[in-house]
Amino acid sequence: MRKVLISALMATSVFVLSACSPDNDNKVKVAINTGPDEAIWQEVQRVAKDNYQLDVEVISFNDYVLPNEALRNKDVDANAFQSLPYLEDQSKERGYQFAVVSKTFIFPIAAYSHKLKKIDELEDGATITLSNEATTLGRSLLLLQAQGLIKLKEGVGYLPTTLDIVANPKNLKLVEVDTPQLTRTLDDPNVSLSIINTNFSAQAGLSATRDGLFMEGAASPYVNALVTRQENKDDEKIRKLIQVFQSDAVLKKAQEVYKGDAIKGW
Repeated sequence: MRKVLISALMATSVFVLSACSPDNDNKVKVAINTGPDEAIWQEVQRVAKDNYQLDVEVISFNDYVLPNEALRNKDVDANAFQSLPYLEDQSKERGYQFAVVSKTFIFPIAAYSHKLKKIDELEDGATITLSNEATTLGRSLLLLQAQGLIKLKEGVGYLPTTLDIVANPKNLKLVEVDTPQLTRTLDDPNVSLSIINTNFSAQAGLSATRDGLFMEGAASPYVNALVTRQENKDDEKIRKLIQVFQSDAVLKKAQEVYKGDAIKGW
């Protein structure tokens, strides 16, 4: 009889503990990049809590690899930091089984300079710094080609490298550096121009529309995305997160933070 009573008490204790445990159905973890996006996601957190009773935990990385690894390892439920071509490239390389649940913004990549006022001032043999990350490098080369500064071989798609350059009429020196260091190269006396993506240029107080010598347009294929694993793409909290992100309040915050450089992608 005593054993039965103890078993019953244990079962009751387990039930009580389970009943008192936090409800994770209303919490979602999202990985992003450090920088201006953090202010946008603070607004996401506010709207989610006030309007959807959804708790959004944001984890920031100063890195382009870790947010996807965190998603694959189930440390987060979603991430929002990467363009569609980058996601495609990384999925092929690393075998990710991810789902795009919403497009977010196009953050136009642009060319900046502390030395030139207009592109016509670019001299023969000038040094240009570019990201050494594959997708951003390809994006930068395509932008240089659109300006007629280089020519790439046919059929390179979204991931050309410097080896794909078939014409370089100004004999430009293209130097690849770590993406977070690009803004620092603007102060290098040997660097005439740097191609920088908006996430990092904004951290240095630069605006593509205001400060860029030239930039991508609204037709850019490099729209960013909100990404989940295939297995959780239809979760209710993910659906709520999409609604929050596409709200007028979040769009207004993005336009404020990026000073007009954030182009709505949905």
